[in-house]
Amino acid sequence: MRAKLSSEVTLASEVLVWTWRFYLRHIGVIVGLSLLPGIQRLVVVTWQEEIPSGVSMASEVAVGAVRLVLLALIVRWAFDGVETSWAQAGRFLRKHPMSLLFHLGLLGAGFVIFDLLTEKLVGAAVPESARDGYLGVLLIVKNPTVIALASVWLVGVVMQALSGGSAPRARRSERGIAAR
Repeated sequence: MRAKLSSEVTLASEVLVWTWRFYLRHIGVIVGLSLLPGIQRLVVVTWQEEIPSGVSMASEVAVGAVRLVLLALIVRWAFDGVETSWAQAGRFLRKHPMSLLFHLGLLGAGFVIFDLLTEKLVGAAVPESARDGYLGVLLIVKNPTVIALASVWLVGVVMQALSGGSAPRARRSERGIAAR
């Protein structure tokens, strides 16, 4: 049982290593596109009273579009040359449910640390006069780091399942993924 759990953690860890390498390989585009929602959040949170509601709503739509473009690019780059199928995903999910539980646990821990702790707990401790500024700066930092990494990571988890568990491990050393 212990060996099985260790192999599941190793399998899940491959996605984390792949995520970090992928992020670094595409850091310019990922950070660049992620800064746009971060800047929008900073502006809207900091100067919300001065921004007309129509402009605020239009900026939210633009942020959504930028995030979709970024996600599409991540998926395109990640899945390039990877053979996937729903059948492989089904087999992977039946064979490696603990790997997915590991990812869910990490995702939950990330939510607690980067949302509940930094936004809610620390945000509540910041004097009210500085709270909007704190939240704005936090969001501009989180968008190109935490949120972007989480997006790449979740694409990696899906890719690993759809490829039957081989994509992050096999592609890590391939010339194609190393050159990206």
